[in-house]
Amino acid sequence: MTVKPFFSIAFLLLTYSTLAQDSIQRYTASNKGKFFVSWGGNRESYSNSDISFKGEHYDFIIKDVSAADRPKGWHIDYINPTRLTIPQTNFKAGYFISDNYTVSVGLDHMKYVMNNNKTKNIDGYINLPDTESGSIYNGTYNNEAFFVSDDFLQFEHTDGLNYIYAEFSRYDDISKLFKLPNTDKFQINLTEGLAAGMLYPKTNSKLLQKDRYDQFHLAGYGLSAHAGINFTCFKHFFLQLDLKGGYINMPDIRTTNNSIDSASQHFFYIQRVVSFGGIFRI
Repeated sequence: MTVKPFFSIAFLLLTYSTLAQDSIQRYTASNKGKFFVSWGGNRESYSNSDISFKGEHYDFIIKDVSAADRPKGWHIDYINPTRLTIPQTNFKAGYFISDNYTVSVGLDHMKYVMNNNKTKNIDGYINLPDTESGSIYNGTYNNEAFFVSDDFLQFEHTDGLNYIYAEFSRYDDISKLFKLPNTDKFQINLTEGLAAGMLYPKTNSKLLQKDRYDQFHLAGYGLSAHAGINFTCFKHFFLQLDLKGGYINMPDIRTTNNSIDSASQHFFYIQRVVSFGGIFRI
């Protein structure tokens, strides 16, 4: 009897055992129990929306309002603790409840700026006392074309359109598709998830020549979904690119110092996010 087949079998078994052990020992082989935190920036696009304004002497709707974000670009403010609310930012912290699923909480600090000096249709009435300068706009409007000037209305959620949410997501390691030899050095994941939360904007508003208003206020709720790709380096550091879409409904937006005055709107948005983060076990 020759011993060559015996050594061949033993060598294959040892090789298989070593590879399996290496896989188990790799930090990236299992995610369950890991925490992660990320910080980044965003750009947004918004659908047009009708905005309703109500007060003691007025009730009208401006229809089909367009808006844009207010990007900062690549800037030191993203990491300057005293100016973190100046750019459009994203914060998220989460936990892997299994190898593929996470729960997290986050804050999307977006900015929404109404495009002023446009002709829009207006429907409703304005009947301010003659002692108020905004009474120059008094009248009944029946879906009429109206030039929305800066003097008539300035309306922004620029500090900001704050979406505070809870999210449930899935992560899938696709490193094998790219034949990456060691995911502890470099790993690629796909991620997608659903979220819901509240809108806590700091609305900058100047309406009908009244005093400017600029305070935080719980205004409504949001729903969102995202899909992204995650690049993890050296087990603990990652870059993530996300495309996020959502729906925002704010039925109670403060517009002046008088709590009777309010606005409401709802719209859809698309958000592009670049974030950096870390993943670790405690």
